[in-house]
Amino acid sequence: MPTHARTRSVKEREQMINRFFPVAAIAAGFAASTAIAGSPWVITSLHPAGATSSQVRELTSTTQVGQSIIGGVFSAGLWTGSAASWVNLHPAGASQSVAWSVDGAQQVGRAVFGGAGTAGIWTGSAASWTSLSPAGATSSDAFATRDGMQVGTATIGGVISAGTWTGSAASWVNLHPAGAGNSVAYSTHAGQQVGQSQTAGVTSASLWTGSAASWINLNPAGSTFSAAYGVFDGEQVGRALLGGAFHAGLWTGSAASWVDLHPAGATESRAIDNQDGWQVGYAILGGISEASLWNGSLASREVLPLPLVGSWGGSGANAILIEGTTMTIVGWGLNSATGGTEALVWTRQIPAPGALALFGITALAASRRRR
Repeated sequence: MPTHARTRSVKEREQMINRFFPVAAIAAGFAASTAIAGSPWVITSLHPAGATSSQVRELTSTTQVGQSIIGGVFSAGLWTGSAASWVNLHPAGASQSVAWSVDGAQQVGRAVFGGAGTAGIWTGSAASWTSLSPAGATSSDAFATRDGMQVGTATIGGVISAGTWTGSAASWVNLHPAGAGNSVAYSTHAGQQVGQSQTAGVTSASLWTGSAASWINLNPAGSTFSAAYGVFDGEQVGRALLGGAFHAGLWTGSAASWVDLHPAGATESRAIDNQDGWQVGYAILGGISEASLWNGSLASREVLPLPLVGSWGGSGANAILIEGTTMTIVGWGLNSATGGTEALVWTRQIPAPGALALFGITALAASRRRR
């Protein structure tokens, strides 16, 4: 899952969905592999039968979540490794829905009822939908779930506010920094939450540790806009507006720690998710979005391959999972023949410690899965 300011916060979320899900027919499923960095990528399509567009947003070792256009309706869904496994999570009465995140048997996202977005939780079926919208909220969205905590945003008293839940609407904790115009939380791991907040007229990448008072401004020097979309073991990833272009980058807890991952010649780039020193997202070069993998530096950037079968355009990576020596990345690819996006999964082996010379990449610590 590609992908993603929020006074700008609500607007950008809608633009993200629209950009990644053009309404068009798309080709049948496939599996293919391409040799990259000494180990072949296996590419699998999860595009459901009858869908006109699809995208994977996040994954665990057994499941993937995202959204497909089914019968003209943007519908949240769940897979277990194949296109045929698609389960439609779209709640009854909703006009559209999306599943942004998954952790164990729980999925979180948003459904739109009566024109208002509502944060919610599923446990594997459309009928299991439960609203997380806090009392008094006019709209809300849940972007991530991990270890029993959900993070997202709710509009309360006209203010778009970052916050957390622990499984119920009543558990809402407001993370909105004092004096901020608006705020959003996108991800959480190991007690940290990341997102963005608008203060003094500037939207800034933000880091919290469970309370509004814990807010840390991550906006890099010279940036006029920034946002953090992923966090893992003290590393945060996102983007910053520098020199007129959005740059993918990473932090380790402070604005001064910013590392720019933006490729030369790119008009835009974004890091969306991370684990164990690896980052995924996209970069736009020559007008084409390229699903990208980094290993902590600009020089390490790798463009993920597209399927060998068919004609393909842009692509984006939304999430990464490392288990042992297996790396799995999820996102989307654009079918050039139809103009529709297709949910994709990239998988390959990465070197175990002690086998690094073969692949020429950085050693990995023992993997600790975050979902």
